[in-house]
Amino acid sequence: MRRLGLVTSFAVLITVTGLAVLASACGHRPPDEPKNYVADLAAARAAKDAAFEHDAEPVPDNRKKELLPLAYFAIDPAYAVPAELKLDRAREPVKMPTSTGQVRDMRRVGRLEFTLKEQHFALTAFIEAGATDVNRLFVPFTDLTTGTETYAAGRYLDLDRSVSGVYVVDFNRAYHPFCYFSPTYDCPFPPAENRLKIPIRAGEKLKAPAR
Repeated sequence: MRRLGLVTSFAVLITVTGLAVLASACGHRPPDEPKNYVADLAAARAAKDAAFEHDAEPVPDNRKKELLPLAYFAIDPAYAVPAELKLDRAREPVKMPTSTGQVRDMRRVGRLEFTLKEQHFALTAFIEAGATDVNRLFVPFTDLTTGTETYAAGRYLDLDRSVSGVYVVDFNRAYHPFCYFSPTYDCPFPPAENRLKIPIRAGEKLKAPAR
């Protein structure tokens, strides 16, 4: 059986200590104190590396030296921007192709509208079609770094549901799907509507080959 490639599977990999660090670092608020924002995010990244190094998944033991620690663009608070979620009342179903040749049944929750680098953009947020918990939004995307500086299958964001409808789209938290580490994971490909026509040099990037 193929393993799911969504970030929710990451939660079971984190140690108690690492989880505490991530919990403090992953609140989706505008980074009003850049110094603390950078330090907290760096700590979360270190906790993720430690968890991935310790556990057999998602990075196989034979690839740990190659892929760890994970590579990132420099942390830039300018890539954390407020967004308004325009709900899709119909919750339209979407069949999303995956890295294993399967199809994942998803539903649109709405469009996250935001401004980045003085340009207006939108990304669709999804949930799994059969999900009973709709408090976590899945936002897969590609951008003009995809396939060169970042993984060819795109990257993901996860956002906690907001009662107000106001979110923070923080590309510093963009991460590669688990199929980047191992083909045993089944990872949805970002749909055409989530292809950004701008390079997003924030979040995880491809690790440079060792020399």
